[in-house]
Amino acid sequence: MQINLEDYIQLFGKLFEDVQTERIFPDSKTFVDSVPKSDPKKILSLYEESKRKDDFDLKKFVLINFSLPNQSNDEVQLNLPQNRTMEEHINLLWNHIERVPQKSFNKFETLISLPYSYIVPGGRFREIYYWDSYFTILGLLASRRTETAENMVKNFAYLIDKIGHIPNGNRLYYITRSQPPFFAAIIELIARYKNDYSWASQFLNEIEKEYLFWMTRESNDTQSVLRTVKLKDGSVVNRYYDSSNSPRHESYTEDLLLAQKFPIEERTNLFRNLRAMCESGWDFSSRWFADSTSIETCNTLDIVPVDLNSLLYFTENFLAKLFEQKNNKQKSGLYSEKAFNRRLLINSLFWNEEKKFFMDYNWKSELHTNVPSLAGCYPLYFGAADKDKAVMAAELIGSHFLKEGGLTTTLNHTGQQWDAPNGWAPLQWIAIKGLKRYDVDQLSDKIKHSWLKINEDVFNRTGKMFEKYNVEDTSLHAGGGEYQLQDGFGWTNGVALALLKNL
Repeated sequence: MQINLEDYIQLFGKLFEDVQTERIFPDSKTFVDSVPKSDPKKILSLYEESKRKDDFDLKKFVLINFSLPNQSNDEVQLNLPQNRTMEEHINLLWNHIERVPQKSFNKFETLISLPYSYIVPGGRFREIYYWDSYFTILGLLASRRTETAENMVKNFAYLIDKIGHIPNGNRLYYITRSQPPFFAAIIELIARYKNDYSWASQFLNEIEKEYLFWMTRESNDTQSVLRTVKLKDGSVVNRYYDSSNSPRHESYTEDLLLAQKFPIEERTNLFRNLRAMCESGWDFSSRWFADSTSIETCNTLDIVPVDLNSLLYFTENFLAKLFEQKNNKQKSGLYSEKAFNRRLLINSLFWNEEKKFFMDYNWKSELHTNVPSLAGCYPLYFGAADKDKAVMAAELIGSHFLKEGGLTTTLNHTGQQWDAPNGWAPLQWIAIKGLKRYDVDQLSDKIKHSWLKINEDVFNRTGKMFEKYNVEDTSLHAGGGEYQLQDGFGWTNGVALALLKNL
């Protein structure tokens, strides 16, 4: 798929820059998701002519020449029956946050058309999102909407075939980055639900192609290349990355404002670090800050994350299993060896003996970062952790992360949305099931109860499901981030329903 982003006037050029820097919309994502009503070249020509007039109104010009995306879910709430339970609400919401293939498609819009139906998170997130979908699919399976779940897999396979990887979301401005690679895990989840692992084998080529996207090294001589880092012992581990080093289109003004604090020659590195944080899905968190406090010190590219490497451990294992089914002993053995070696690294490189927890690793300083986070639950979830380490990690989770409303994401209060006091559905699921896998049942059950209670309590107060929750003070809503608290909400719905149904 050949794409030139500069062909899209919502993403490049003087009009784009003026709309974003003058903040005519509260959310920078609004304009990049808009659709030109006529030939973009004519709109640009008209803009150059019109802006010279004394009474020119930029917002009015945009409203006349562009179709804006839907800004609210209010009409969804109005159309739902009253006195519904949370479970009933979630099941009713699926139809409202489902999108079907468009019959007609404007070639000048930034949405990447997909061949099958899919679920969006909700609110400003009006496209499919990669790692969200794993947790959304949990709910689809709990609702017995298996066909929709399978359609989402087919869409991801389509994106891998067309683009070479699964973008952050199906928007053109997202194609330079991906998100945590849950593709193999999604397929295994559905195959396990169907009790039919032969179903998974149809996606073997795409699973391997995505894996190779994460493992690509253009040079063996350089320590860090794209999404890989070569350690001194020759082991190759992975990091988050983005192939672009410019301000994010969907957060253009925010990135420019932050960049003003840096010398010009350092700004491209800042932008790539910000983008790499977005690929992690944790945008933003002290997890990626050198001083554990300020986004100005973001150093995502220097960090080898424990969650990413746990996901790739799972992918290697799953590839080995699928190739064994195909009777390809050579490739099955190759991926089994890769998984074996990565598991050793997970239990050595990422294990912090002082904190008794799995931690991210800074490959430049050759030290762990200073931020314990729920990413340390991923080795438990994917069965990579040694038993004794899993039990020790559980102690820290119970003593430090567990709050009244569930698990806090980190222990730091920075004002960023992926820090305390916020809790997020996907991380509750990873922790709950990871602990259960290692027979830490009492703590697992306590987290489950706390999380479902805050979901229920907030739903009973507001009639909504939110993307994140304040787990420390359950009387308050969550905060932080570059946008308002969003309701919908795909992965919250999915995890809540899966926990209620004991999936």
